[in-house]
Amino acid sequence: MADSLPTEFDVVIIGTGLPESILAAACSRSGQRVLHLDSRSYYGGNWASFSFSGLLSWLEYQQNSDIVEESTASWQGLIHETEEAITLRKKDESIQHIEVFCYASQDMDDNIEETDALQKNTSSVTSSTTTKPLNSACLSEETHSLYATGHELPAKGTPKSDGEISLEVTDVEDTLAKEKYCGDKTCIHTVSDGDKDENKPIEEDNTDQPKRNKITYSQIVKESRRFNIDLVSKLLYSQGLLIDLLIKSNVSRYAEFKNVTRILAFREGKVEQVPCSRADVFNSKELTMVEKRILMKFLTFCLDYEQHPDQYQAFVQCSFSEYLQTKKLTPNLQHFVLHSIAMTESSCSTIDGLKATKNFLRCLGRFGNTPFLFPLYGQGEIPQCFCRMCAVFGGIYCLRHKVQCLVVDKESGRCKAIIDHLGQRINAKYFIVEDSYLSEETCSNIQYKQISRAVLITDQSILKADSDQQISILVVPPVESGTCAVRVTELCSSTMTCMKDTYLVHLICSSSKTAREDLELVVKKLFTPFTETEIDKEELTKPRLLWALYFNMRDSSGISRSSYNGLPSNVYVCSGPDCGLGNEHAVKQAETLFQEIFPNEEFCPPPPNPEDIIFDGDDKQPEAPGTNNIIMAKLDSSDEVKT
Repeated sequence: MADSLPTEFDVVIIGTGLPESILAAACSRSGQRVLHLDSRSYYGGNWASFSFSGLLSWLEYQQNSDIVEESTASWQGLIHETEEAITLRKKDESIQHIEVFCYASQDMDDNIEETDALQKNTSSVTSSTTTKPLNSACLSEETHSLYATGHELPAKGTPKSDGEISLEVTDVEDTLAKEKYCGDKTCIHTVSDGDKDENKPIEEDNTDQPKRNKITYSQIVKESRRFNIDLVSKLLYSQGLLIDLLIKSNVSRYAEFKNVTRILAFREGKVEQVPCSRADVFNSKELTMVEKRILMKFLTFCLDYEQHPDQYQAFVQCSFSEYLQTKKLTPNLQHFVLHSIAMTESSCSTIDGLKATKNFLRCLGRFGNTPFLFPLYGQGEIPQCFCRMCAVFGGIYCLRHKVQCLVVDKESGRCKAIIDHLGQRINAKYFIVEDSYLSEETCSNIQYKQISRAVLITDQSILKADSDQQISILVVPPVESGTCAVRVTELCSSTMTCMKDTYLVHLICSSSKTAREDLELVVKKLFTPFTETEIDKEELTKPRLLWALYFNMRDSSGISRSSYNGLPSNVYVCSGPDCGLGNEHAVKQAETLFQEIFPNEEFCPPPPNPEDIIFDGDDKQPEAPGTNNIIMAKLDSSDEVKT
């Protein structure tokens, strides 16, 4: 670690989640001296993405409650008599109730060489409540370096004028060529170890069932780097705030996206595709001609519903579900609109339902046949893109750098400095802190909501199609009263988030119980655990579940500033991920905080043309001796100014 950092900054940001990273980019772009710190060894916080082995390392860390604290310098002596300290939390406690299940065969006869990403020694990742422990889960400490992720994509050109869009969106078919890396891989056919003590040979059944490749746990471990597993499950609305910000700021040149190809519905125990564009509606075989006309008429109304208040004003106090029943929509159409287009709860208000439907419809056609985009290599790429922009304009980055406390002036009540784990005092004008870093005392009056999450690895899609490279989103209605709808996102290998012949499935809902209790029933409806498929041949029509992870994540969105105890006036709090499908809350929060701190500055303006940049070496900050833990990027670094 470097001996010291510069001691004077304009803004210190603690945490590298999406709102903090957007703020860091905006502050740096406006000429502020930014120090961006994270106690973790990776970028993104709860917005991060991991390889499979990196996820196992993260799980091991999260479940180890007896973290051995590194020796830290004493900070009490650095606090003056006119100052007081606000200590920060030593360990992130925003993740709870972790449960891991491995259903794929863990064949010990597979002599598969580990890649250099995996350690030779193995250890188990289990939970105290896990009934089926995960054996031989190879772990490695996954370090996500900003400039060494292996996922950096070249610039696709500067933004065009007159509203032209510079956003790289790749068709699914275009990426099939990239899948050749697995083309010569031989699938290892081993038995499923439902009983660990005895392995029985399987006779090939070539009757009516299609031949399915068998994926073993050792294959998943070997192909660990093919996985990019998101902690948070989100998509980008093609007309959403995040896409607009990526294009406006030219941060989009650091990322690449794919269209979500299908909107699905779960009705009467079956998964079916939902028609959402005009062409889809009239080509659909699921709808009658009458239903097609009724649906098109209703969707046309929703696009400009504000112009026809007489059609909904009387139902403002009703739920959206009740309102749909008055519009002559068949039960089939009501289900499609409520759960697959508006994607809202049945209890949401009529106005909220109409807004959601309009937002869905206005996003259609911008980049593809659905309203959604997904970033290649996972959601965790987006915070890193904004961090990269911050670094280009002079931001300083330190991972694995803990902050012990905030130093507050007693007289003014403003925060003056931080003291890091090395005992260094770093002064700044403004401080931005991610919620999970705040101490229990600061957050004692807050009742946090929770998000239930599940991450699954499966062997085939939940709805077969001509192409196996489908990106799908499905909302499963509440199974019983008092529970929430579950949103399911299924990613194929061309998204660069999973190995070939597998799918990565994310489930999310608002928590009422533990994640497993909230989501397991939906998992059982859609998938068959690998071990059961050898017994029940009828279940082979469902995708086989190879590996599953359940966990609860804290939802700190929607908490007002006044809820925190003793927060200095120049300390601002960013929330973690919310349960929503898009990233609107994070972008709004970042912009609101930026305008509050710098009311006269533009939020993330377009970057200057390289020809207009005047290089001046007189105002450089002195560089501290660095290591790979510190990234100091200046504007005059020629390899960071892309044209």
